This record gives sequence, C-alpha cells and structure tokens, in this order.
Amino acid sequence: MPETAAAGGTDPVGPGEQWARQPVGTDLRPGDGLPPSPELTSLQVLRRLDSGPRGLVEAEAEERLARFGGNTVPSWRTASWTRRLAGSLRDPFTAVLLCLGLVSATVAAWGTASVILSLVVVSCVLRAGGERRADRSVAALRKLVATTATVLRRTAEDGAPRSREIPVDELVPGDVIRLGPGDLVPADVRLLRSSGLTVHQAPLTGESAPVARHPVDAPEPGGGLFERPELCFQGSSVASGSGTAVVVSTGAHTRFAATQSGPGQRVASAFDRSVHGISWVLIRFMLLTPPLVLMANAALRGRGFETLPFAVAVAVGLTPEMLPVIVTTALARGATLLARDHRVIVKRLPALHDLGAVDVLCLDKTGTLTQDRPVLHHALDVWGRPDPEVLHWAGVNAWWTLQLADLPAPDALDEAILDAVEGDEPLGYEGVAALPFDPVRRLSTAVVRLPGRLGLHTLVVKGAAEDVLERCALDQDERTRLLALAAREARDGLRLLAVATAERQARNRGYTPADERGLTLVGFVALRDALAPTAADALKVFADRGVTVKILTGDHPGTAARACGDLGLDPGVVLAADTVDGLTDGELADLARRTTVFARCAPEHKARIISVLRADGHTTGFLGDGVNDLPALHAADVGICPRDAVDVARESADVVLADKDLTAIAHAITSGRHSSVNIATYLRITLSSNLGNVIAMLATGLMLPFLPMLPAQILVQNLCFDAAQLAFAFERLHPAALRTPTVLQPRYFLRFITGFGLLGAAADLATFGVLALALHDAAGSGQAAFHSGWFTENLLTQALVMLLLRTGRRTAEGGTASPVRWAAAGLAVIGVLLPLSPLGPLLGMTALPPLYYPLLAAVLVLYTVALAVARSRYDRPGTGR
Repeated sequence: MPETAAAGGTDPVGPGEQWARQPVGTDLRPGDGLPPSPELTSLQVLRRLDSGPRGLVEAEAEERLARFGGNTVPSWRTASWTRRLAGSLRDPFTAVLLCLGLVSATVAAWGTASVILSLVVVSCVLRAGGERRADRSVAALRKLVATTATVLRRTAEDGAPRSREIPVDELVPGDVIRLGPGDLVPADVRLLRSSGLTVHQAPLTGESAPVARHPVDAPEPGGGLFERPELCFQGSSVASGSGTAVVVSTGAHTRFAATQSGPGQRVASAFDRSVHGISWVLIRFMLLTPPLVLMANAALRGRGFETLPFAVAVAVGLTPEMLPVIVTTALARGATLLARDHRVIVKRLPALHDLGAVDVLCLDKTGTLTQDRPVLHHALDVWGRPDPEVLHWAGVNAWWTLQLADLPAPDALDEAILDAVEGDEPLGYEGVAALPFDPVRRLSTAVVRLPGRLGLHTLVVKGAAEDVLERCALDQDERTRLLALAAREARDGLRLLAVATAERQARNRGYTPADERGLTLVGFVALRDALAPTAADALKVFADRGVTVKILTGDHPGTAARACGDLGLDPGVVLAADTVDGLTDGELADLARRTTVFARCAPEHKARIISVLRADGHTTGFLGDGVNDLPALHAADVGICPRDAVDVARESADVVLADKDLTAIAHAITSGRHSSVNIATYLRITLSSNLGNVIAMLATGLMLPFLPMLPAQILVQNLCFDAAQLAFAFERLHPAALRTPTVLQPRYFLRFITGFGLLGAAADLATFGVLALALHDAAGSGQAAFHSGWFTENLLTQALVMLLLRTGRRTAEGGTASPVRWAAAGLAVIGVLLPLSPLGPLLGMTALPPLYYPLLAAVLVLYTVALAVARSRYDRPGTGR
C-alpha cells in the first residue's frame, strides 16, 4: 500500500469534501469537487454528479465548463521588471547605499552621490536580469500535466455515447473518461470499470512502485484517501491496464491543486540570515559614524557642518559599496557556468550561495539513488538456494503473458525478468492462453505446451508470494516455512515473486482463475531497484565535501536500506517516519543527527525533519519532484528538482536540474562554494581594510589641524579599491578551499575584521609617523604631501591585504596568475603614480620627497609580517570560516 500522509485515515477536509459528505439526494454542486466518501456507491456518485455510465450530453458539458471554469491548475505569474528591481532594493546594503547616496546629494557631494547611486542601479539590474534569465530557462522546461483526454459524450439525451479526444482543460465534473497505459490522469476520478489497472502515484505520495486500482461499489471506511482503490488523482499516470472512470474534481478542486496552497512563504534562507546578520551590524556602525565625526570635530577643533561631507565620506568609506555588485556578479557568473556546463538552472541567485553552505542534503530514494525500475537480484528454489530454473519459468510466464494477453508493454517486473533471461528459451514453447495480472488476485498465468508433451498443458503462475502459496498443494508447516523465507527476503528490501507450475490435460475451452489451484511451487524471484549509475560516485563526492546525506522516502524501510547499502551509504537504523509524530522538536533533532534513512515519510514528515535540521544549525538542501515534496521544498534552504518534476514542484524549487542526476548536484554545490568563498573573501578584506582606514582617519582627524584626507580623495581611493576587488568575482580557487561548507558567520566576521582592522589602523598610524619625519611643513605645502603620502600608503596596504588575506592562495590552475593578483598589482601602481600624475594636483595631492619611500617600504615589510602571522592564527582549525 502507498505510504502517504493519509496512512492513518485522517485526511483533512480538502476542496469539495464538504459537500461529498452530505446525504444522498442533496443539490448537485459538481464544481466543488468530490473526493467521494466511503458511504457513497458508484451509482450514488453518478447521481450526485447528474451523470451516468454513458457520459454527459455535450450541451450540459458546455454549460458546466462555463459555470465551473476550465480544468487548469493555478500557476504563478512571472514577476515584472519593476517588481524585480523593487525587490532588489530589499537587500540591506543596497538600501543603505541608496540612503547614503541621497544624503550625499543633499549636502551637494555630487561625485559621491553619483557613484553610489550608479552602484545601486547596476546591482539591481544585474540581480533582476539574472533572475529573469533563470525564469525564461525554467519556462522552456515546462510540460503540461496532460494534453488530451479520451471522453465519452452524447450529442442528445437519448443518443449513443461517442468516444473522442478533447483538451484536458475542457473536462468537467461528471465526464466519463477512459484510461490506458501511459496516460496521465487528467483530473480526480472514481473508477467505474477496470482491467489490470495500476498507476504511478509517486508525484503525489512518493511511492515508487505502481499501485493497483479497481472499482469498489461500496468502499470500506477507514484508510487514507490515496489508499482508496477506486480513486485515481491528477498528477498520477497509468502504468498498466485500462479503466473507465467518472471525473469528480477538476481544476483548483483537485488534490493536486490543493497542495499548492499548503506551503506559506519561504522562511529566511542561509544567505538571508548570514548576509543580513553581517549587514545590520555594519549598518549600525555606519549610522553612528557621521554624528560621531561631527561631534568630535566640533568639540575638539571647533568645526561645524563644513565637516559633514567628510563625515559622509567616512561612512561611505566603511561601507562595502561593491558588495551588491560583487555578490550579484559572482552568483550570476556561477549560475551561468552551471547552466552552460552542467545544465543546472539556478532560479534564485542567492540559492547558489545556499548550495555552497549546504551541509545536509535530503533526498528521496526513487529516481536519485535508484532508477525507478527493478532489476533481478537472484532466483531461489524452495530451500532458498540459487536456482536458474526458477528464473527460466518466470521468463516463460512473463513472455507468454505479454504475447497472449495482448498487453501494450510488459510490466516493469516482467521487463526486469525478461532482461535477465538468457537466450530465447521462452520461444521454445507453444503459447496456449494467458490470464494477465489482476490486482485482486495479484498474479498472472501463462498456459504453454512443452515440446514432446502432446495432450498436456503447463500452467506457469507468477505473482505475490502469499497469493501463489495459497494456491499451492502444501501442508501447513511447509507453507509457514516458505512464508518465513519470503518475509526474510522482503526485510532485505527485495521485491519477491513466487513462481509455480501445474500440468493439466489439454482442452479446447478457455482457462479461468479457478484453474489456478493445486500448484507446485518452483521457487522465488527476488528483484531490487536498479541503482542510478552515478549515485555511488556522487555520494563519495558529498562525503568528501562534508555534506551529510539523509534519505527521506515513502518506500518500505527494507527497500530504502537495501538501496543505501548497495551504494556504500551506511543506512544504520532505519526509522519509520510515523514514529516521530510523538516526539518533540528537540527529541527529533537528536534523533535526526544519528539517523540516515527515514522511511514511509509523508509530506509533513519530510518538511518537519528538514525544519528541525535547520533549527539545529544545519543548512539543508532537498531534492524532490512530486506534489508530495512541496512542503519539504519550501522548508529547505535550497529546494532542488529535476526538469521532469511536476509543474508546481518545478516552480517552487530554487534549482532545476536538466537530468535527475546526483552528480549535477555535486557540481552545483561546488559552484556555490566557489561563489560563496569569493564573496566571503571580499567581505573579510574590504571590511577589515575599511575599518582600519576609518579608525586611522578618525584618530588623525582629531590630532591634525586639517582633514587627514579630502572627501574627493576618499572617494577616489574607495573607487580604486572597489574596482580592484571586482576581481574576487572571477577568482580561481584551489580545490582545498572548496572541501567544506561555506557559511558567512557574523561572529567570525566581526572577530576577523576587528583584528585585521586594528592591524591596518596601526600601519596607517605608523605611516603618520613616517610622514612626520619626511615632511617638515605640515601646515603649508606639507598638507598636500600628507594627503599624497597617506593615499599612496592606503592603496599599497590594501593591495597587500588583497594578496595575503584571500582564500585559496595557492594557484588553482597551473601557473596562471589569478585575477586578484593582477588587480592588486594595478592598485599598487595607481597608488604610487596617481599623486605624481597630472591628476594629482586636481585631487589636492603633490609629489612626495624621496625619503618617504624607503621609510614606507619598512612599514610595509613590518605590516606584511604581521599580516602573515595573524593570518596563520586565523587559519587554525576551529576558528570558524
């Protein structure tokens, strides 16, 4: 039976159920939908819908279509450019930069204002453009749930029903439709007739194996909605057999559509939490800086509002102006490379950072670890010993059932058996008759004539172990022993089929299920899920990258454990998810740390387990593809789905895979870490350097009779430094820098920028001493020289910081110089030559005396040694990242 949220029989009232529970004879309201209640028979359902086995009259169908609307599932609209740009302004740094730009314009600092506002516009356009490109890529991958349906309609009340194809959006409640192999179920329906019908419900329940469906005139109460054999739901597909059904719910009233309104807004992701945490700490500093500068200059130097431009420039100096641009550029570049090289589409750019921070990846088993198709594991005789004869007879049954029953395609289990049978042995027999698989009796029978056995027919029966053993001539002890053998195989996660034979006198009349008696058991055929070819390698990569894999599946515990064990992933003690219902979040968190496989998971179980893992400090990713996965996709930091997922899951996910391949996720995690490491490196370097400069400027500003640096000089220095740091978005990293999850931890960042900021301030103040020795007239022409000397030292120390504090300093690709090295070299050249160039006097700078340069070189050597020592301390294990 399917392992679903309804396993306990306590489904909440969904769309339409409120009127389905009314007494028979109430007014017809088919537009409300009808998940039928157990007290309604098939005839009562048809009466409620004012329909019958012959279908609706065309005129009535058209009237219902106009009244209740088309059979379409609600979908999200793509956000406009205006909304995307407005959404980009929600980033805290972008908002603060906008405010600082407006303040600069207010005090007539037009150069500062224009640069800051330009950065804001560039950042917003880059972010909105990246997300719009991702939306276009996803739109190109969309597939409809179904396109057409075969419906019975009548032209007049007394007319004969005609079968014809219509678009699924024209279906209405009361329509009678026909289902065949491969059909997608176009609406929620109740079966009226069926023949060997099985359906895949994985998009709704997560159950990997197809489930049998057949009409039940008087359903028994109890059991979950998805366990009801007479119901099929939109989003499922027909695996085998055929059926006729009446449509009971369409459009927004289907169970498929109901799941879309379940999850609320996504909670803050790892990126949101980390960047916003760092942002608001810095924003407080930035907001405090201007008033502190004004008050200190007024109290100690008697300066008034003429220092306001300098105060704003100092605040801007503390601001990582390029953060929105560098973050967006690094993430957009990573997303572009992923789409081009690995066919992975990142719909929400911050999700790429979250991928880099993922340390727990939650997966369903079906389609990720396994290929959603069975393969032969072994064939055993009645004593549990390997016996190829058992496989031979299983192949005879599968082949001749397929040929004689006129099935359109073999059942998945039969296909696995035929793939395993060597040669053309089944063709050596003469087929006589076949009784195809029936979900009620749970077995199939092929009748063949063996060569040289004239006058005798051989029945070859294959099916569920319990049902085949029930038809064998066995005493009770032997039956008990064989059932125990079957149960042992099932506990090992194998799907078991029993194979039996019997000989009958040849006859002309047909065979019926009554002939399936007095059988002789041949043995058992055990099958397992085929493993995904890249899964084992991907799991090793995850382990090497520090990512813990947890399996959240709706399958049987033994099946899940078998797949994990075959792939080298230790399943440990497999936990049935229904046992967590009585646990508190704290108890579940403790259990989740020690558990690898959660089986029989309902949608709410998956979402709760992921939420608990997040609350426990982990950054989580979840790969899902069905409607049942929506709550978990929303609960995870990163929701991932394959291209062929149901539409609603694909629109809810942050990352879309062209192929359901774990290797693609491994590439995405690596790319996310690459972008995240570069962003973190930029933040560490720019914030520590800026903090050091601000501290030094505030201190010297109180000691000097003039401003230590003019606002225009601060602006040019910031522009040069920021332009150089754009290279971090393109930095190549050594693989060692990508082996652990990358999380922007505010506490670690504050320690880092405070320590290295004070070190930088010390270097700046030492330069102040150097300038005092090299210059003798600080009040006259020495003021311009002071500005020049400090400008040069600032850019040289910032170039050193870029080289020595970057992550992954070892060359990533041969001996090729990294972009950061080139940028740092350019920054150093500008720092030395700009004061000497014709632009120097325009910025209030002049040439420096020769004595300054050797003294500055000594300061830089000492600063380099101090940086190297401090960096080695911060690189120790356990100091954070």
